[in-house]
Formats: sequence, C-alpha cells, structure tokens
Amino acid sequence: MIKIENVTFSYPGSNETVLSNLDLTIKDGEFLCVIGHSGCGKSTLLRLVAGLDAPAAGAIVIDGEPVNGPRADRTIVFQQYSLFPWLTVKKNVLFALKKAGKFSRQEMEQRAAYFLEKTGMKDSLDKYPYQLSGGMRQRTAIARALAMDSPFLLLDEPFGALDTKIRHELQDLLRELWEKSEEKKTVIFVTNDLDEAMIMGSRIVFIKEGRISHDKRIQSEINCCCSQDLGQTECLRLKEELAGWYE
Repeated sequence: MIKIENVTFSYPGSNETVLSNLDLTIKDGEFLCVIGHSGCGKSTLLRLVAGLDAPAAGAIVIDGEPVNGPRADRTIVFQQYSLFPWLTVKKNVLFALKKAGKFSRQEMEQRAAYFLEKTGMKDSLDKYPYQLSGGMRQRTAIARALAMDSPFLLLDEPFGALDTKIRHELQDLLRELWEKSEEKKTVIFVTNDLDEAMIMGSRIVFIKEGRISHDKRIQSEINCCCSQDLGQTECLRLKEELAGWYE
C-alpha cells in the first residue's frame, strides 16, 4: 500500500507550490490513472513516490516504510526515454535485470527476449539508442520496466510518443499483464488522454490546485467496454464526467 500523507512540494528557487497538503492512499493491486491540467503536479507526484524528489512537508509511506530515495521495488518510465547510450537495446534491458539481483542468467535472457518482442523491438536487439527513433527508444524503456517485475510500476505518459497502433498494442499488453499476474502490481499511470485513462485505470484521480479534487473507481467491465468501442453509451457518459473535472 502507498500512503501519501499531507504532501507539499515546491521546486527549488520557485515560489509556486506544486502540491499542497495532498493526501492519497493507493491500495495494493490498484491501477491508478492520474489526470489533470498540464503543470498540475502529476509528474511531480510520480517522482516523489519513486523517491527521486523529497517533499517539503508530509510523508510518503510504502508498505509501512517511509520513502527516502529510489528502490528496486519501484520501477519508473519517464515521458522521455532514459537509456544508456553505450549499451544496445538488449543490453539495456539485461543491465537493469542484473542490477535487480533477483533473476538467474537464463531468466534474464528469457525476460529480455519476451518483453522486447512484445514491445516490437525483437528486430533491433543489437542496435544502440542513437540508431533508434524516439518511439523505439521509448518502447525499449517500457520493455525494460516490464521485465523488471517490480511490485510498483510508475509510468509518466509512457505511450505519448508512440504511433496509434503501437500505443494500443502496449495498452493492451500492460493491462493484460496487470490483470493476469498472480499478485497484481500496483500501477500509477500519468496520462493526459481521457480515453487512455478510461481503458486502463481501475481508479482515476484528478489533481487540481495541488490536491486530489476528484476520485473515481472504474469497473473492469467499463474498461473492457471502452477498449472495444469508445462510442458506447457507458463510455461517453464516463468521458463527459471526466471532462467536467477540468472545468
């Protein structure tokens, strides 16, 4: 469980408060989508949970332990891919798996191959990041994150730079992995796309003026319905409700 308790945050040198006494509890196994206006603090919240930044006030507690920095139980994918430029696609994934220290050599090879294939990168295993398009680099970063099998997966608009076909395929893959895993991962997924939030999230929250202003749980039947046809009545009704949060 992730407990975010009265968290306040401002960036150094700025008088603007990004998050203000924000409270949020995320239960184990939830797929939480975070939406809101640009600059509202969605990505900041993700960085705080990851331990990359520290709140000015309040606390973030995961499974009873305060977050004091990054840990292997939390894997994050940024909006901008972050790959080691001196490693090939495959070696970028293998390096992360080796650092995790929980897989055998055979398991590392198998997991790297599986997720690079699933993300459409199996024909680029020996290429270096400079030889890839932006979308291909992001797919490699996503494959690396999924292969890590961390209990907490933090995703900051991970599919935004991808073309529509690949985006939908990876949405389906992530949702399928989350639904079918023996112990569901806890996912925090930042997005500006309402359709994506409706398809992916078991819960959607909206950040406004530094706090959670709206919080809605989504039935899996609605996720399935929207993934098949966003024009169905239930989906249109939900989208209208979510759009109203921005007003």
